[in-house]
Amino acid sequence: MVATTLQETPLADAHRKAGARMVDFAGWNMPVQYKSIVAEHSAVRNKVGIFDVSHMGEFVVTGALASDFIQYVIANDLNKLAKADCALYTQLVRPNGGTVDDLIVYRRKDDFLIVVNASNIDKDWQWMQSHQAAFKDVQMRNISSDTALLALQGPHAVALLKDVAGEWVESMPSFTYGEGTAGDIKISFGRTGYTGEDGFEIFVDSAKAERLWNVLLEAGTKYGIEPCGLGARDTLRLEAGLPLYGHELDDQTSPLEAGLGWSVKLEKGDFVGRAALIDQKEKGLPKQLVCLKSEGKALPRQGYPVHADGQAVGTVTSGSQGIHVGYPIAFAYVPPRYGKVGQELAVAIRDSQVAAKVVQRPWYKRKK
Repeated sequence: MVATTLQETPLADAHRKAGARMVDFAGWNMPVQYKSIVAEHSAVRNKVGIFDVSHMGEFVVTGALASDFIQYVIANDLNKLAKADCALYTQLVRPNGGTVDDLIVYRRKDDFLIVVNASNIDKDWQWMQSHQAAFKDVQMRNISSDTALLALQGPHAVALLKDVAGEWVESMPSFTYGEGTAGDIKISFGRTGYTGEDGFEIFVDSAKAERLWNVLLEAGTKYGIEPCGLGARDTLRLEAGLPLYGHELDDQTSPLEAGLGWSVKLEKGDFVGRAALIDQKEKGLPKQLVCLKSEGKALPRQGYPVHADGQAVGTVTSGSQGIHVGYPIAFAYVPPRYGKVGQELAVAIRDSQVAAKVVQRPWYKRKK
């Protein structure tokens, strides 16, 4: 058996020094928690947390037809980004309607920055390259190995970044992009995130990542900042009703089935996967993602069967304790006839049928 060496981010040593518990995530040695998942989840909901998400991938697309190319390979409408320094959530879709990946596109002054999931960097790169040839004068660069990405999330995230990068960041709307400095460190950032809270995702040269991490931790002391691992990142995104690739999205599942129809613009014109998505919409979805609130203390987990009318009708894709909302929660796929809010279902947990109800998505929504 050949041993596989895990990849590490530029902050791996800093995580170990801080006592983080490290785990294998998509081939990366990543911190799952520092103090505890509950403490880190609560810090983000009530104060501010910082995450190392440098395992994510970044592509830069340039050229005269860059916007036409991106418009053709994504499901959302790039024309929404009418001016520079804006961001868009979208998906790459296969011709059969399945999801290659979900991602964020940033329109910058002279190019486009695309941020993809860590587990899909090579797949996404190859997928985009396979369509690039049809668009002359389009260039792509994979800058993932040169780029570190930190996520600053929580009610005090804006105040903290304002302290280190300048007061102007406070005026940035959600899903916009900016560039500046933190001390003498050049950074760029989007007012985006994956926790359901306000905050930023901050790009920095890999060689300067640890310095920036320390600058933000030191400046965040007065705000109660906590370094956070992937454990809290998962419970936070789930509570906020955000899908995770490999759980709610995959090559056999469409964005429409995942409840992401708001980000699919069929009327924009031709794009990869459009015909299959139109077909799904016209004929009806084979399955539907629902939010479940289950009774008691037993936790629904990925892979647990969901029952209705005395038989298994679906499967849990993600489940956890809703740390902030205070009850067990889960995403699950079921036939659409069982997907209405208020529908009574049950989750098979060990030897028990635990009562669960379909509820409105998301479970948690921050007050603005």
